Order: sequence, then structure tokens, then C-alpha cells
Amino acid sequence: MTKGTLLLVDDDRHVQTSMAEWLREQDYVVDTASGQTDALAALAKRTYDVALVDIRLSDGDGFDILAHCRKNHPAVSVILLTGYGTVDAAIEAIRAGAFDFLTKPLIDEELEMAIERALAQREVIRENTNLKAQLDMKFGIDNVVGHDHRMRRVFDIIDSVADTRTTVLITGESGTGKSLIARAIHRRSTRRDKPFVEVACGALPETLLETELFGHVAGAFTGATGDKIGKFKQADGGTIFLDEIGTASPALQVKLLRVLQELQFEPVGSTKTCSVDVRVILATNEDLAERMAAGAFRQDLFYRINVINIELPPLRDRISDIPLLARHFLKQVCEETGRQVRDFSDEAMAALQRLRLPGNVRELQNIVERAVLLGRGDMIRPEDLPASVQGPAMTHRLESAANHSLKESLEAPERQIILAMLDSNNWNRNETADALGINRTTLYKKMKRLGLEEERRAARSDTQVASRS
Repeated sequence: MTKGTLLLVDDDRHVQTSMAEWLREQDYVVDTASGQTDALAALAKRTYDVALVDIRLSDGDGFDILAHCRKNHPAVSVILLTGYGTVDAAIEAIRAGAFDFLTKPLIDEELEMAIERALAQREVIRENTNLKAQLDMKFGIDNVVGHDHRMRRVFDIIDSVADTRTTVLITGESGTGKSLIARAIHRRSTRRDKPFVEVACGALPETLLETELFGHVAGAFTGATGDKIGKFKQADGGTIFLDEIGTASPALQVKLLRVLQELQFEPVGSTKTCSVDVRVILATNEDLAERMAAGAFRQDLFYRINVINIELPPLRDRISDIPLLARHFLKQVCEETGRQVRDFSDEAMAALQRLRLPGNVRELQNIVERAVLLGRGDMIRPEDLPASVQGPAMTHRLESAANHSLKESLEAPERQIILAMLDSNNWNRNETADALGINRTTLYKKMKRLGLEEERRAARSDTQVASRS
């Protein structure tokens, strides 16, 4: 196995040959070039890990090759070589982007050490790139699944506000994915490489929550034997996500208001003011306007955090997204467990789309995970779902299977789904087709087969009769 691929550029044939032979003995793949023209041609044909380039060439300059690599082959680490080394030349080389600067005659160990350092740096960069790609896959916008028009609006808002310092308030029922949205905003901002710190405000009592957020100094209270850095300080330069903000006490609300306005606070028991550069995202499943009207939430804090409000719709209001989400979770569980499950049967998917799902996306995820783990076939069928999901309609279908075809059994939930989407889009067929993920022609055919066109005309006729009377 080779250690790496090198390009050696030197117009001294003797030096080029001897150095290339020694490097090949060290298990490197080495190509050689005698000047700038040959070097650029080699770079165009092959990908190299490291380029060893003499500064003085018969047809050019090593700095020109360095500039070319920086612009066209940024993954190549360039080590400049010279027989006339000076401190100023070394500084110039590093400033120009060279990985290292070595003076001839070269010492074998020094040369190999420089190459190994360059290869190690490339590996670190590669690992960081892979990790960032994995984080994007896990927390980026692509992991927020949905093509319902309400979710598309959410995506638009995320893109608009991600790269600003504006405070964002995410509202919605439990399980709608507020934490996922907060992480997506962070990952799409310039703060992406800085910390993302999440705090569940409702999970801690008031006394602990204050020290959790702002930290404390030794002796601030009984048991405080040392200093503690709070979450706001930990998130410095990045994003802090305060979930369940509606549970914050009046005293804590005062402190939060100051932090949001001035980005300053004092740790518990300290008189020293700390300043932070942090983006604040908050979330709640409560109606803060109602809590404010009842005197349980400060009016000034409400207006301070309600700058940008992202409202996540409950899953029951976007049933067209259930197939997307279910298959997304199916793929996740199969990748994590190694199970080989291809898809959901039509009946199983229809059963999922009939659910009210009070737990929203989180509940659907749990149902899918259970079905994958306990199911026995390569398709998830109604019998693989919890009894509560199958419901009485499933029992009825099983009892009357001899008298009803599969097509007939599926028509009722299909009709219900299409009718609900038509109502939610004011019977706009284009928007309904987009929301359902089908084309307009398919929608028209389904409406005609299910009698929805006649129902719409009858409803209009009744309305006109009522208005005339």
C-alpha cells in the first residue's frame, strides 16, 4: 500500500532522479516534471496529495505553480524547495499558501517528515469534511421532511433568517420537530462551526435552571464548591436553543430579557459581567399570547422574542407528508438496525394517514421503528402496526374480507385524504396535486372515480339555493 501520490518538480535532472528514486523506496508514488509547463500538464491529468516544487525553474517560478494549485487544485499540499533559502523567502512562501519551505541540500528525514505532516493535515481536513457532511445530513434542512405548502413556507423562512442574528421563536405542538428546526437554522448559518447548545427549560427547577443558563461562582450557594460555566457562555460564538420557554419563572424572564437585549449577564453569586456573542432560538408548545394576557409571561419579553415566529403545523393538518416521513424513518431504522424492509403496504400507509397522531412526528417515528423491529416480512402491513393504529376500521375489514376487495377497502381513506387536502387548499387543484405529490391528471381521475366532483357541484348548488332563499 502506498503512502501517497507525489509530484516532484525540479529542473536539475540529477536531483530529480535521485530524490524520486529515494521517495519511491519509501513507498510513495512519484511523478516528475522538469519545469512549470510539464508540472501544469501533470496536475491536469492526475490528482496528487503533495507537490514538491523547486522555486527556480528553467521555464517559470515555483510560486506560479503554487498559485495555480491554490486556485485550481486546492487539495494539493505544496512544499517549496530552494537552494537559496532565506527567512524572508520562507515567510513569503507560507503567506502565499505553501505548506512548508525546505532548503537544499535536503536531509532525508526532514523531507519525509514534511511530507508526512502534509498528508496528516489532508487526512484531518478530509475527516472534518466528512463529519460536516454527516452533520448536514442529520441536522440540515434535508432532514426536515415535508412538501406540504405549510412546510415549504417554513423552509423559506429558515433560508431567510438562518444567516442573521435575529431571535427566532418556534411554536407548535409537542413532537412537531422544533428542536430539528432550530438545529437546521444553526447548520445553515455562518455559526455552523461553533457550538449549538440546547436547554430544556421545563426539565429543571427554577434554581437549577438559572445556574444552568448563566453559571455560578464557588460559594454562590450550598454545594457550589467550584465555578460553573453556564450554557450561554458555552454557546459563545454559536447558537443557544431554549426549549419550553413558556415555563420560565418571572425572575428568570427578567434575566433573559437583559441577555437578549444586551448579550450580558452575571453568573449566580458574581458581580462580574460576562458578555457573549450568541444567537438565541426559543421554542414553546404553549400559547405565549394567552400566558401574557394572564400575567404569567412578561409583555416586553414576549415582544422581544416574537421577532420571527416559525409555526410548525401539527401532522394531522399535513397528512400528505405522512408517507414521506414514514419512509424517511423507515430508511433510518433499516440503516441503523440492518433490517431489510422495502416499504409500507397501501393498507398500512392508509392506516397511518387516518391517525390523529397527537404526538405528531415523534409519535409517527416511534410507530415506524416498532413496526420495523417487530415486523416479519419485507413490507410493513397493517398487522405490523400497533392495535391502536389498526383501529376498528381494520377489524371491520378483516371480518368482511370475503365480501370486500382490497380496492374497495382503500377507497374510503383515499377519499378522506384527498377531500381533506382539497378543503385545506380551498379546492385549488394545482396546489392540492402538489401537496399530495401527484400530477393534476391523476388528481382529476381520482376525484372523478371517488365522486368528489359531484360532491363539490352538489355543495355549490345547495349554497346557491340557500342564498336565493
